[in-house]
Amino acid sequence: MKRILTAASLFIAFTAFGCGRFSNPATDAKAERYVVISPIYNEIIWALGAQDKVVGIDLSSTYPPEIKNVQTVGYHRALSAEGILSLKPTAVINDGNVGPPQVLEQIEQLNIPLKTFNAKNDSVDGTKALIREIGEYFNKKDKAEELCKTLDAQVASAAEDVKKYTDSPKVAIIHFGRASNVYMVVGKGDGGDSGGASKMIELAGGQMAIDTGGMTRMASPEIIAQANPDIILVTDYGYDHAGGSIDGIKALPGVETSNAAKNGKIYRIEENQLMYFGPRAGDNIKKVAEIIHKK
Repeated sequence: MKRILTAASLFIAFTAFGCGRFSNPATDAKAERYVVISPIYNEIIWALGAQDKVVGIDLSSTYPPEIKNVQTVGYHRALSAEGILSLKPTAVINDGNVGPPQVLEQIEQLNIPLKTFNAKNDSVDGTKALIREIGEYFNKKDKAEELCKTLDAQVASAAEDVKKYTDSPKVAIIHFGRASNVYMVVGKGDGGDSGGASKMIELAGGQMAIDTGGMTRMASPEIIAQANPDIILVTDYGYDHAGGSIDGIKALPGVETSNAAKNGKIYRIEENQLMYFGPRAGDNIKKVAEIIHKK
């Protein structure tokens, strides 16, 4: 079990860094050292060219590839207070999907600002709003507008590409929750953990095989067996955790009897291409479409 520092011990550690430098308000775009806990926030920050002030990220932030050179502070729901403090941040930017609560409370007690943006990226319009909001925060408004125009063009191009597909396969998404250490299926939804993935499958010309909203633990074979998907997409970490093979995924509850397993249509996909909308959403729709319509 990870040791959780008490507020008092964190305060001692924090004062060693110099308390004065942590007094910047969360809305101050001149803050110089950011820990950013969100894959979509980080992808947008890199696309804006504002990454020079990012000193720490979470483990789920994997795009662009060069982001892997930045120090990590743990999984977004299992953060390390010690790791965050060691980077001497002037603000911790996060999307609200973070934890454990004790770590956030400790950071707040030390007067390190916690910044969350209002826009949600579970649609193309929401993503553009988020790009503009982050662009304004980092004083990159012109670049944000450029990214939004490119995104619109990419999505329009993807929509034309998808028209060539005449089938509408049922797609199940399997995702590994690193905080809970369990496999989960992603259901159809308009928001939350499943909203982006559900919309991505729809725009790629498929349909979600699981009707239940949000994410559901794969506790029994019935979930996959009853849905009987034509295609199963497994996000990268979960696929690799199962041994990096189709046989490893077939061993999960209910998978082996599905049409997807019988027809060899189980595919590994990068989480950052499927689970959320970002500046590359149009290109990602094309990539997802190519996979789910593969003959």
